[in-house]
Amino acid sequence: MTNFLEGLHTVISWYNNYVGGYLILILLVPTGIYFAFKFRFLHVRMFWHSFAILSGKYSKKDDSGDVNHFKALTTALSATVGTGNIVGVALAIYWGGPGAIFWMWVTGFFGMMLKMVECTLGLKYRKFNADGTVSGGPMYYMEYGLKDKLGKHAKTLAIIFAGAAVLCSMGTGNMAQSNSMTDILNSSYSIPNWISGLVITSLVLLIVVGGLRRIAEVTSRLVPFMAVIYFAATVLVILVNIENLIPAFKMIFADAFDFRSATGGFVGSTFIMTLTMGVRRGLFSNEAGQGSAAMAHAAAKTPYPMREGLVASLEPFIDTLFICTLTAITIIMTGAWQADAQGVSMTVLAFETGLSGINLGYLAPHIIAMGLLLFAFSTIISWSYYGTRAAQYLFGDKAIKPYYYVYGLFVFFGAVWGIDLVWSFVDMVITFMTIPNLIAILLLTPVMKKEIDNYFGMKHYKS
Repeated sequence: MTNFLEGLHTVISWYNNYVGGYLILILLVPTGIYFAFKFRFLHVRMFWHSFAILSGKYSKKDDSGDVNHFKALTTALSATVGTGNIVGVALAIYWGGPGAIFWMWVTGFFGMMLKMVECTLGLKYRKFNADGTVSGGPMYYMEYGLKDKLGKHAKTLAIIFAGAAVLCSMGTGNMAQSNSMTDILNSSYSIPNWISGLVITSLVLLIVVGGLRRIAEVTSRLVPFMAVIYFAATVLVILVNIENLIPAFKMIFADAFDFRSATGGFVGSTFIMTLTMGVRRGLFSNEAGQGSAAMAHAAAKTPYPMREGLVASLEPFIDTLFICTLTAITIIMTGAWQADAQGVSMTVLAFETGLSGINLGYLAPHIIAMGLLLFAFSTIISWSYYGTRAAQYLFGDKAIKPYYYVYGLFVFFGAVWGIDLVWSFVDMVITFMTIPNLIAILLLTPVMKKEIDNYFGMKHYKS
């Protein structure tokens, strides 16, 4: 079994290093830049209007859909605010240096525009099921929105995406999360991985079988709570070490454009690694361009697709530009990134070092453990919804229950597999979703432009 896993890791790593990684670099950020200029940085100009929509200012009780704007956002956020914010940031710095955070910011900023586009289209092409629930997402705007452009190939593209979404639900939203949860429980409390895996799997199955409404109820409470706790802890570390704040930011900007060669490498290898890791971990963090969030936002109660797209644009801002930055600054300003630590261990070390000045370093493992457990658990239950929508699209309603059991099995797999294999698998399956989705939204640019013109040209813009 060990030889098989090592061979699998070698194959996946080769794909990530020489195929998938470069495809993401070529397509992801450039597509975000294209939409930002095409629509005149709408995500920035309408930033406060997005918050007004989120507050419920324009909501009506009889609007069709499953959940309100806030619950749609927290469901999507709970899928993105997870291990990427604690472990993913640390891994980006471990492999790419402090400069990787700059490229994570770039990915997040232009990711706001990508989220707006894909979630607007997701709601526009959604469909209502026989039981009154909503199904939506990239597979629907691929099949119906691209029918005139691609003919029968539109359905083929949708099937490829949905299949990739099922795989990605097992990796991005599942294995990476359970792996990090069991890692922190083992390192902090010496709980064997297999025991943690069984407990987490059981709790996940108890919640996800209730569908989106139960998931939304849980995440709408977990997300704000966990964000406040983690924010308070990181701000405390920053305040205690405030003299290192400006040097930390300087290091990020200086390292982002470091063209010196890595040890034993060629000129530019440091820059390429920094850029690649920043974009990869940025994509894992906010999922902009991946198309996953469009499935949650498609269920929002609103007759106007553009309105939900604006709400969705806030996700990368909250997730990457805010929460990930707090983690990154904590790691860099405390010097933890220079220690022999990787993943969650690096983040724990940062908090231990940062809080030692006020004799609270002993709290670090507990703070990270609580934050990571809440972040990761909410991500697992939210991604189960994405997986069911994709499985339903491929095989119909009969596939939903079997999917839950397979999903639970992968929670356990993630808990007991090694960190390198899990994260390599995550990076691979993300590309399987993202590349078809980016192609689709580029082809649907005229549809998006029409939605923007219609929304801001009518009275309901402010009604």
